[in-house]
This record gives sequence, C-alpha cells and structure tokens, in this order.
Amino acid sequence: MTTRHLTKEIKIGDIKIGGSNPVAIQSMTNSDTGDRVSTLRQLKRLEKAGCDIARIAVNSMEAVKNIPYFKERINIPLVADIHFDYRLALEAVETGIDKIRINPGNIGSDDKIKAVCDACNRKNIPIRIGVNSGSVEKEIITKYGFPSPEAIAESALTAVKKLEGFGFSHIVISVKSSDVVTMIQSNRIISRNCDYPIHLGVTEAGQGQKAVIKSAVGIGSLLADGIGDTIRISLTDDISKEVKAANELLYSLDLKPHIDIISCPTCGRTKINLIPLAKELDKALRDIKPKKTVKVALMGCIVNGPGEASNADVGIAGGKGEGLLFFKGKVQRKVREDEIIPTLVAEVKKLAE
Repeated sequence: MTTRHLTKEIKIGDIKIGGSNPVAIQSMTNSDTGDRVSTLRQLKRLEKAGCDIARIAVNSMEAVKNIPYFKERINIPLVADIHFDYRLALEAVETGIDKIRINPGNIGSDDKIKAVCDACNRKNIPIRIGVNSGSVEKEIITKYGFPSPEAIAESALTAVKKLEGFGFSHIVISVKSSDVVTMIQSNRIISRNCDYPIHLGVTEAGQGQKAVIKSAVGIGSLLADGIGDTIRISLTDDISKEVKAANELLYSLDLKPHIDIISCPTCGRTKINLIPLAKELDKALRDIKPKKTVKVALMGCIVNGPGEASNADVGIAGGKGEGLLFFKGKVQRKVREDEIIPTLVAEVKKLAE
C-alpha cells in the first residue's frame, strides 16, 4: 500500500480531503450555470456516476443566484470556479457555496483578494488556488524563461503566502499543465514545500483514449508516490466519462474498494473460451459495491493459473471443458465450464459483504 504524503485536513461541505481521508473525485459541469435546469441535470449525472465534489463556472450574477437552487437538490459539495470578478466570489460565499476556486493573479488587487479571504474565513469555506502553465505571472516567466515546473510551482506558492498573509489557511493547491512531465514535476515541488491538500489534473488533456492515458500517467504517477488528495480527469467529452475514468484510476492503485478482475492475455495452452468469459464476468460483477477490495481471477490454463494468481481471493483456472476453483492459490474443486461465471459471482458476493 502506498504511503500517502500527510497533508492538512480540509472540509468541503460534508467531504473531508487531506489527512488520512480517501482521494476524492471531482468533475465540472460544462453547461451555462445561469441555466439552472441544464446545470442541475449535469450535476445529478455527476453525482450518480460517483463524483465526490462538483465544480461549476460562476461567471455572472445569474449563476450566483442559482447556487442555493443547486445546493438544495444535490448531495455533494459544490465549488464555484471564479475568474476576474472578486464580487462573484463574495456573493457565492453568501449564497452557501462549499468552496471557491480562484487564481489570485487574475482576481485583482490585494484588497480584493483579502476581501475574498475574509469572507471565506467568516464562513469557514476553503479556497483552491489554481495555477496552470498559461496563468503564471509575467515576472516569474521572465525569471525562468518559460512556464517550467519551477515557475508554475513558484506562482502557486507565492499565492499561498499571499493568502496566509491575509490570515487565511483553508487552502487547497492545484498546479496543472497539458504537458504530463511538467505537471508531475510541478506537483512534486509543491508537495516538498507545503502541507496543503493537492488537487491533481492534467489540464486540456484532449479526447478519447489518448486523453485518459495522459491523465492516468500524470495523476497516477503522483498518486503512486503518495501525492494528491483530490483528482479530476479532464476530457473533451461527456462529463460522466471523467468520473468513470477517475474511478478506474483509483481502483488500479487500490485507493478505493472495488472488484479487481485478474485475467491472463491467453496463449496456446488456453483450453476455455477465455475472452468472452472475461467480458461476461466483468458485466456480471459491475454492479457489486464491495466494502473492501476483492481480487477475482479468471485464468486460461491450470499449468500456472493458481500460481500466477495466488494473490487473488478467489479464482478459476480453465481446463478442457472445466476449471479449477481456488482460493489464494489453493485449489478447492473442479467446476464445469458452464459453471465458471456463476461460481465466481457467488463467491465474490460472499467476499464483498
């Protein structure tokens, strides 16, 4: 199990991040927030998909006025994403938003930033400092020559010091880039230099499998190092796909309870129709929500199936027209080929309780 970098615990609505709390999944609506019907529909879809924290663009007073409407109808915390107009942040705080996301560099003068900090302090609302390669201050770019990892991290840490100077410490940090290596290195610098919770994401990752892989490499590398308290996989696609991909990423690192299916790539020794069986097993187990991770194996042959999958809680290794049921590598009994899926499903359900 990965040792998490211990960060300060921050409360966002009913969700806690940082400390020893689970990594939280975030996503963002892409509707006009002034359109309450469309935006609520998206928020409910995100919630149903397993999103822990939802973000909305707040770029008008009409959007601000809809915050109470959304809050009354969803059960996950709501974050207001605000740029340029600090008054929107002040109004969002008053209407009950759970968290504010700003880039201090585009909010305006120090007195405006302080006003936002004071308002959030009064309501105990956290602020997420968001910096990416396109929002680094000109003087920092001049210092480093380009938006390097050091430049992005310095921009974020400078903003942190500014908020701390205003007596504010309910801070979450996010440093992003569309370049995976830059994103990884920036976050490692942040992690070494402060203990605030870190939100991870590869920004503008694009569309489809390439975008998911970019995000998995960037976010996954950091999570594997114990860095990161919340994540968003940003896709130019349906927003619910972001949540699904984020869940799969957390599953792969065993950071969230799940059914872990282990199956071999098949070879000349395979005696059962493994590929369709594996697809059938995945479908049959999809709706089971275990209290702890359960590893289930479906292997193509009995030569090395129980051995290679000896870490599985339960598994079946295929033979000619049959399979061997095993627990933690120890063979229990034979089952017919048509009993393989029902047997595994029944055993997994027991283990998932």
